[in-house]
Amino acid sequence: METKIKIADILLDSLPFIRAFRKKVVVIKYGGAAQINPKLKEQFAKDIVMMYMLGIKPIIVHGGGRNISKMLDDLGLESEFVNGHRVSSAESMPIIEMVLCGNINKELSAFLNYHGVKAVGISGKDAGSFEAAQKDGGKLGYTGEITQVDTTLLATLLQNGFVPVIAPIAGSSQAHHLGYNINADSVACEIAKALNAFKVIFLTDTKGVLDKNNQLFSTLNIEKIEKLKKDGVITGGMLPKIDACISCVQNGVQKVHIIDGRVEHSLLLELFTSAGIGTEIVL
Repeated sequence: METKIKIADILLDSLPFIRAFRKKVVVIKYGGAAQINPKLKEQFAKDIVMMYMLGIKPIIVHGGGRNISKMLDDLGLESEFVNGHRVSSAESMPIIEMVLCGNINKELSAFLNYHGVKAVGISGKDAGSFEAAQKDGGKLGYTGEITQVDTTLLATLLQNGFVPVIAPIAGSSQAHHLGYNINADSVACEIAKALNAFKVIFLTDTKGVLDKNNQLFSTLNIEKIEKLKKDGVITGGMLPKIDACISCVQNGVQKVHIIDGRVEHSLLLELFTSAGIGTEIVL
């Protein structure tokens, strides 16, 4: 009986969140172990189904750096990075697009469809959904930064009950262009801003933002973040993710969450429980 009462308490705890999030757009950056581990992939799909059935409008943006590096290595092409950003050469760009759009994107879309979600895989090239220009003056080749977002296709898909699954490949304003490889965190942020999304959630391989003693910050605002950056607490690969979070909340997104994708059902735990499991970023 105690177990049944506990289950009822959990359901009641989630009710205010279900009510608040219904019909809202939530952008999810899907990456790390959650994208690789078969069990975590299964749990992620079930979390998306639950969100979908509760009336939330999820949009999924995925990366694929490990898969790209493996394919380039198999083909005898070297992976080069500058300050953590991949250099996307003219030779490697078609391979990058093939892995992201033709492999990962369609596999994920099919997997979600199998579990009961009407998922549609696209990239920025579809309907001109987002365009880009060279990042850092061309030092990174065809790695780019988004310059324009057109939400027409995304809005149409959401209105008709589809879940967009987005590969981070952008089109160009130039004809016959190879396109651009974009950081998936940046794509999630720019899509969220353009759609005035309710939330953005980054699935990572860390608990969230940690202090000097590796203790989790449950909530951070911009003022606190700037102090942590100045004190050297937030460094390395977390910096661009945090900067994307700040850009989101400064441009209409209510909250951004950085959560541990290695935890089973991490999305549901963060969205529908009072305690949550990660770090939420607010103004």
